[in-house]
Amino acid sequence: MKNAAVGQHLLSGALSGFAGAILLQPLDLLKTRIQQGDSAVNARNTTIIWRTTKNILRNEGIKGLWTGTSATLIRNVPGVAFYFTSLTYLRSVMAKSPYFSAHQRHSRDSSKTVLPKLSSQGNLIAGATARVGVGLILNPFSILKARFESELHAYRSLSGSLLSITRMGPSELMCGFVASSLRDAPYAGLFVVIYESIKRETTYFIPTAYAAGIHSFSAASAGAIATIATHPFDVIKTKMQVRSEDRYRGFTTTVMRIFKQRGAAGFFDGASLRMSRKILSSAIGWAVFEGMLLFMQT
Repeated sequence: MKNAAVGQHLLSGALSGFAGAILLQPLDLLKTRIQQGDSAVNARNTTIIWRTTKNILRNEGIKGLWTGTSATLIRNVPGVAFYFTSLTYLRSVMAKSPYFSAHQRHSRDSSKTVLPKLSSQGNLIAGATARVGVGLILNPFSILKARFESELHAYRSLSGSLLSITRMGPSELMCGFVASSLRDAPYAGLFVVIYESIKRETTYFIPTAYAAGIHSFSAASAGAIATIATHPFDVIKTKMQVRSEDRYRGFTTTVMRIFKQRGAAGFFDGASLRMSRKILSSAIGWAVFEGMLLFMQT
């Protein structure tokens, strides 16, 4: 990609990450608070969500639902910008290969997008690689985000908390990265494959639809499917990043602890909240990203 194109992708991605972080922080906060728990839960999921929401409102007020927003912005704005930019770069490179390039099936394919087109295998590899790469670089900020949202850590400032995590060494900075990768690689790979497929078919069957509507619908659908398939790893990651006890220091021990405490259902704690957030953030994020690129390039 040329320098101008890189700048456009970074800007579009950053705006996408900013919008999603501000609008959807309450869902992220509730998910983290529910997943951080350790005991068996017998109540229905909706009851747990409502109870957690009432506790936050009673103790912290309405602004409490946006606890950790600053940490989320630090993680998500550059994270989404780097992800979209690296994803497009990888797809541009891979599109030159006959193994991964895809020919337009429909003449209308190019009217709703300016992104490179790959085969399903190419999209799967590009999505997974870009997501895990960005996750590796920004893992310390993912830990910071999770702990600011959790009530188990009394961090007072972003700089102080990041310094505290750094002082604990490389193992703390990479805490939860394996679980994050096992969640993010299949999530991102599946997402891009499903998103591009739905977008292509929707463009063909409803050619008069607005581009933003197609992007939002395709992204929301892809987000829902990819989220439910990878949610157990999100629960494991959250436990490892916010709990300090020895029983949550390793991937295997964390899995065993969750299963012992909650059974298979424990791996789906907060699933409805994460799915709601992913559906909305995907719809907002990809509509903003592709919309901005269409606007700037056409």
